[in-house]
Amino acid sequence: MPVPQKAGTVRSKQGSNAHSQSKAPAVKNSKIYSKKKDDEDWTELGDGGDEWTQGKTLLKPPDQLDLSEAELKEEFTRILTANNPHAPQNIVRYSFKERSYKPISSVDQLAVHFVLEGNLLHKDSDEARRQRAKQGLQEEKPAEASVAETEDKPDGPADVAEDAGDAEEGAGDERPDSVDVKSGIKERKLTNQFNFSERASQTLNNPLRERGCQTEPPPRATFSATANQWEIYDAYVEELQKQEKNKEKQKALLSKKEEDKGKKKTTMVENPSDDITKVAKVSKIVERMVTQNTYDDIAQDFKYFEDASDEFQEQEGTLLPLWRFQYDKAKRLSVTALCWNQKYKDLFGVGLGSYDFTKQGRGMLLFYSLKNSTYPEFIFPTLSGVMCLDIHKQLSYLMAVGFYDGCVAVYNLKDDGPQPVYKSTAKTGKHTDPVWQVKWQEDDIDNNHNFFSVSSDGRVVSWTLVKNELVFTDIIKLSIEGPINEGQEGMQLPAMACGTSFDFHKQTDYLFLVGTEEGKIHKCSKFYSSQLLETYVAHNMAVDAVKWNHFHPKVFISCSSDWTVKIWDHTIKSPMFTFDLNAAVGDVAWSPYSSTVFAAVTTDGKVHVYDLSVNKYEAICQQAVVAKKKTRLTHIEFNPVYPIIIVGDDRGYVTSLKLSPNLRKKPKEKKGQELPKGPEVEVAKMEKLLSLLREPESTSND
Repeated sequence: MPVPQKAGTVRSKQGSNAHSQSKAPAVKNSKIYSKKKDDEDWTELGDGGDEWTQGKTLLKPPDQLDLSEAELKEEFTRILTANNPHAPQNIVRYSFKERSYKPISSVDQLAVHFVLEGNLLHKDSDEARRQRAKQGLQEEKPAEASVAETEDKPDGPADVAEDAGDAEEGAGDERPDSVDVKSGIKERKLTNQFNFSERASQTLNNPLRERGCQTEPPPRATFSATANQWEIYDAYVEELQKQEKNKEKQKALLSKKEEDKGKKKTTMVENPSDDITKVAKVSKIVERMVTQNTYDDIAQDFKYFEDASDEFQEQEGTLLPLWRFQYDKAKRLSVTALCWNQKYKDLFGVGLGSYDFTKQGRGMLLFYSLKNSTYPEFIFPTLSGVMCLDIHKQLSYLMAVGFYDGCVAVYNLKDDGPQPVYKSTAKTGKHTDPVWQVKWQEDDIDNNHNFFSVSSDGRVVSWTLVKNELVFTDIIKLSIEGPINEGQEGMQLPAMACGTSFDFHKQTDYLFLVGTEEGKIHKCSKFYSSQLLETYVAHNMAVDAVKWNHFHPKVFISCSSDWTVKIWDHTIKSPMFTFDLNAAVGDVAWSPYSSTVFAAVTTDGKVHVYDLSVNKYEAICQQAVVAKKKTRLTHIEFNPVYPIIIVGDDRGYVTSLKLSPNLRKKPKEKKGQELPKGPEVEVAKMEKLLSLLREPESTSND
């Protein structure tokens, strides 16, 4: 490779020779000084000085191409253009005129690498003169005047030194053909007041990146209509008719007293522009998520926990407390009714009122979900205490409710208003005493929904939903001695019996049982309003609940405040089983998964769970589930799917409890044998128990 030569040194030397010839006599000392300095620079080359000036042979690298003379002489023409090689060529814009994307023809080719705004002024400009005048500097004199002054003034030693220094700095920069050199004038340079260093760097070109997105053009639709005076008028008339229809519906549903009180609420609910209604669903979902995170340990227990102690207790089980449902505005009310929704298995209704006739007042109807235990899903305040409720099995949004004042009503969860869609009045045959139980029945021949109710006035009434009103039909009137016969005038009518509970047969639709305040249970039929099929002398006090077994068609259970729970075969007048619980029994319920398992609650705050197939004499679980001793349990219900129960007390609280494995035990499967499943198995299990009790009677009859 060719060795680089110090061209700067040679150039400075030649420049100094040329300068020495054109300099005026006044600057001889500076020439001598610069010449000496050049000689000193030359001597720094050392012994290799002669070799520096001689030509050197070129050394070829081993990977260099060997080209012929013709190839070396071949010329390649390259045209430099002002186009930016990195400028994108595929930019498109949406043309609304043509409704498509079009490429842009003109692309900006300008690339700015460096911009510096200067503040230099020409010395002969007006602005430069004004600045010199402001700073007090003298204007530069013409070149001829300065030459004359230099010839007149002798050079002092200080001036010589300064000139020598100036000559040293500018010796390499002055050219022999410059104007100052030709005219023999030396330009005085200012000393450098800053440390100036020149630096250069080469930047890499940014890599080319392509980024694109594709969007669909906005949808368009052509709409045209003619707005005439009569069309505008028709639109206003149609809107007015809608408003009038809504007002008529409200008047039909609301009584005069309730209408005056509920005007403000209905106007708020009907207002579609309310912002709260827009986020109601989202806020409910967020509330459930927060609640689930807060009570995550309870949710895990509900789904996965199984009490391991059951393995060491063959015939005993436990109840695990889960969620506790409470509403602040219902603390002073008692839980008077519980009912699970058959379609949404996590939803259940709670009726709140009071069993004390001296503390009667308002009531409340609440709906809770297992997904959110902190606040009810639906709230319906009532003017009278709620005594009972029942949710329709198919139409899960319809609820039949009985009140303490003798009214029955039907609520619709789909309606936003707090008022019932149907309600009985004195004109439409409402009860004169509290309604203790209501039950939905199958639709009638005309496909009208109907339900039954029983009250302390001794009437069992069928209510049919027809258009906007409830139509009642008296099924039977109870009396102490028997059914009442309408006699002639002056005849003494027997005393009325007070109905407290009833239940309809699961398979035989027309058959039902009615429990009375006198402790008797009547077996009745829908088709015989003047005759009782059977009467059982069941308890010494009022019958609080009577319920048919879910599986066995002959078995029903009853409970009373006389501390007893009795199991009956409706073909036999005497009870098959009798259990004394040492406290007044508030409610009893059959389990939906076994024909021999039932649970009862007592006023001392305990839950009793029995399984007749395991133990026919004692409860397999007896557990207190209330925090305070004086709290009385009023109702209990089994969930139709999950192994949990809910119990209500007289303080307005509802507690959910999980059954341990022993309380829902199923027979073990033997190897190689599959146990039969289904309702037939449960019927056979109960029938086996009943057959043991029927044998002595059958032998004695023989």
